[in-house]
Amino acid sequence: MRSMSYTTTENKQYNFAADTVVKAAIGAIDGLEGKLKDQQSAGGATTLKGTFHKTILGKVLGDRTHLTATIVASAADLTDVSIEIYPLDAVGRKLAFGARAGVSQTVMTWFIAHLEHRLPK
Repeated sequence: MRSMSYTTTENKQYNFAADTVVKAAIGAIDGLEGKLKDQQSAGGATTLKGTFHKTILGKVLGDRTHLTATIVASAADLTDVSIEIYPLDAVGRKLAFGARAGVSQTVMTWFIAHLEHRLPK
């Protein structure tokens, strides 16, 4: 029996300055009722870490999730975003088995939608 990874990753690029994308990402975490656990900036990159409850915006997903978003300016108005989301156990450790299928992908889809909604039109 092989182990299945519940981790979801996505890379996106936006035509906005990095600080604009960072603000939108923090807003997206907050908009999805998550908690921003850590924010670090080094060498032109900002890393955000957040967690989400089992229920987001009234929808029961069944697993807590952890998000790491690394935001890097690749040019003046071009920003790369790398996102990783995985389920957590009750004490906040990465869940290696027993997670519900699709939870990380659902959170990823919602996070990207909320981030993009917060970018200037």
